[in-house]
Amino acid sequence: MPTARRIDPRTDDKTEPHMTAIHDTDDRTDRATDGVVLFDMDGVVLDGWGTDDAVHSRALDDVLEERDLRVTGDLRRPLETYEYDDDFRGACEELGVDPRTLFRAREERSAKRSVARLAAGTRRLCPDVDAIGELAERVPVGLVSNNYHPTVEFVVDHFRLDAFSFVRGRDLGPDGFRRRKPDPHYLNEALDALDATTGLYVGDRATDVIAAERAGLDGVFLRREHNAALDLDVDPTIEIDTLHDLVGLVETTP
Repeated sequence: MPTARRIDPRTDDKTEPHMTAIHDTDDRTDRATDGVVLFDMDGVVLDGWGTDDAVHSRALDDVLEERDLRVTGDLRRPLETYEYDDDFRGACEELGVDPRTLFRAREERSAKRSVARLAAGTRRLCPDVDAIGELAERVPVGLVSNNYHPTVEFVVDHFRLDAFSFVRGRDLGPDGFRRRKPDPHYLNEALDALDATTGLYVGDRATDVIAAERAGLDGVFLRREHNAALDLDVDPTIEIDTLHDLVGLVETTP
């Protein structure tokens, strides 16, 4: 499998994309497009639904200890959740701290703790990720996740996922939180970096399908054990049971 150069989203360095035809095998569309294949990470490439809630709780402990703050009960609960919402901001106001600063600090600690857990072997790659290597021989492939960018970079390096030409997790802090899928911000960034306008985005949640549509991509919904019974309220372009199903959807054009 050839090793593709990874594009750092903070630079203008780009890789020339290969020309491919991406076909919808369930006949919902009859079009073929030149494009890319982008993947979500949690539940698609890496097993598990996402980062354990305990990571955010312990990260909050780190931040509170650094600031010599004590928080318990009802005031603590909104501060240790994943969300940057009115409850989080209200709790910060009661504490007399800036919510953006505290949220960013907690996310920095969450990212460090999640990387440490991954390094300890708490999660594994999904067994069908070898299909991504096959696809990379035909079309540029990228990884775009709602998980933290430092965590996504670690996963790619730790598991040697060299097939990806573009790797992007969300930025730490409130702005990164706001740009999570279904916002197409990071998908659009991937398309810009790869000089592409069309292709597929493979995810395991409704928000992935919505983000794909908003970015002008075909949404591919992947069924796994954790979402096998999920009743989607959106209509993906394609539904698959394994990443190997993608190989038949993408073929190199002359």
